[in-house]
Amino acid sequence: MKLLLLGILLFILSQTTVWFQINGQFIWKFFKENPLIISLLGVPISYFFLLATKYTVQGFDGLMWPSRFIGFGIGIIVYGVLVGYFFNEGISTKTLISIILSIVIILIQILWKS
Repeated sequence: MKLLLLGILLFILSQTTVWFQINGQFIWKFFKENPLIISLLGVPISYFFLLATKYTVQGFDGLMWPSRFIGFGIGIIVYGVLVGYFFNEGISTKTLISIILSIVIILIQILWKS
């Protein structure tokens, strides 16, 4: 469980930092004017994703699929929260259902023991 929790935290960190890398151009002038410099953030972000995947797979005793679904679900949730906060975009019914489904996907992977 400890490895799974560490993997989830690293996925949150990874998804958050990649969100800023991609969308920072719409928030800060520096990001917009320096895309090459900002793209260099890809190296540490990729490292965080590698570690997140490693620990999540280990947390599931070597199974690959749960890690992928958890990373995807966390990405949708992080994206929704940050777009809502920084761009004041409301959450439509369609988006809310997608976020809820992402949460369900994560919970299925964590709680469903087969």
